[in-house]
Amino acid sequence: MNNSLLVVVIASGIAYGTPLLFASLGELLAERSGVLNLGVEGMMLVGAVMGFWTVQRLHTGAGLSLAAAVGVAAIAGAAMALIHAFLVITLRASQIVSGLALTIFAGAAGLSSYLGNDLNLADAPARHTFHSLFPSSIQRWPIVGPIVFGQNVLVYASWACVIAVWLYLSKTRPGLNVRAVGESPATADAMGISVTAYRYSHTLVGGAFAGVAGATFTLAITPQWVNGVTGGAGWIAIALVIFAFWRPELCLVGAYFFGALQALAPQLQAREINLGPTALWTNTLPYVMTIVVLVLASASGARRRLGAPAALGAPYVREER
Repeated sequence: MNNSLLVVVIASGIAYGTPLLFASLGELLAERSGVLNLGVEGMMLVGAVMGFWTVQRLHTGAGLSLAAAVGVAAIAGAAMALIHAFLVITLRASQIVSGLALTIFAGAAGLSSYLGNDLNLADAPARHTFHSLFPSSIQRWPIVGPIVFGQNVLVYASWACVIAVWLYLSKTRPGLNVRAVGESPATADAMGISVTAYRYSHTLVGGAFAGVAGATFTLAITPQWVNGVTGGAGWIAIALVIFAFWRPELCLVGAYFFGALQALAPQLQAREINLGPTALWTNTLPYVMTIVVLVLASASGARRRLGAPAALGAPYVREER
């Protein structure tokens, strides 16, 4: 791989990895509170379709339309997360079953597909899209130009979110409280921390992040609506949290690694480089690695070694303290 191809793959990997980063940050916040959200894929799809619908229907300037679209996508994702939160926190339903049900309900054959078809969004290009923020003269700088300055505003916003989440979890009292809720909700409750409030709020914020991740697909990466546009990115985001040991800064590294894997095959094909029998392997590698990570982390002993919150996936009943 020559240097120019390497630079393009890295730059494209950052773009492809941005929705993974948003979604994994949201999942990290939910899991830090003890809530496992397997509905990320469905929340991303609903965010993608609602964000695209907003930018198509709102006849204002590009900046306002895109900002509103991201906001609507975040609200749509949070609304889906509210359903999950009510089921698993208030009703104490199985977190795995609830998350899977939401993904099936909102997936390519469910709510998102219905909304996209009913609102006549299919096959129409986006009225406005997120473009590179800096002028082309800066983007042509060697190496750092396309990698750092050739990105859209959502990429830079995701960097700010990584810093904000890291500071929140490690340097603030609410962040320390949510970590306590995820580790030992009974102890946190005894200290006067509202387990229900923290789990609800962080699950909703996680859903909002997933909605923004979905909108990144339809407003930046693939500026149109097609069924299943996220292509399983929600599952990769869930695995990324494990891959990153529940640390936001490592979510960034993992997201760009998986993003580069996704960008590699299209870039090679664009240069008419024959992949031969390795093409299938290159395209499926992110998903194979996702399965491997989830399988390895499924054992309770492995979860403890990886640093998973001790109460992850377990409902909390105050009377059982």
